[in-house]
Amino acid sequence: MPHHNIVCEWLRTIGLAHYGDSFLENGYDELEICKQIGEIDLDAIGVDNPSHRGKLLKSVRMLREKGAAIVYVLINDPKALSSSNEILASDCDTPVTMKELEAVMKRHLEADGIRLTAHPYSTPVSPTSPYYHIHIYS
Repeated sequence: MPHHNIVCEWLRTIGLAHYGDSFLENGYDELEICKQIGEIDLDAIGVDNPSHRGKLLKSVRMLREKGAAIVYVLINDPKALSSSNEILASDCDTPVTMKELEAVMKRHLEADGIRLTAHPYSTPVSPTSPYYHIHIYS
């Protein structure tokens, strides 16, 4: 199974890595494509186990609702969010707050030495710029 594909990594985080080849063979090689998976797709992929189907459908719903960024966070730091790596396969009302996600992203950026407020990620605005009055508050 290819370990460098994000879909395979996503499946690994929810404990269903053994479906990786089947997903890729059926064209599900990007998370954006996986967001569209439904019952019929699981039939084509060969997911017959009812508990695996349920887990995948819940995880797909989480991908649609929370976005694919959470998968990247979990791959890099599985314990980053208080809800653990089962978050993608849990019920949709499992709280994953923006505050939690922001904290994780901030830690990763700091660890990588990235300052989004510094060049090249931002450019100082001149007082004569029409954008000078715009402020971003955190």
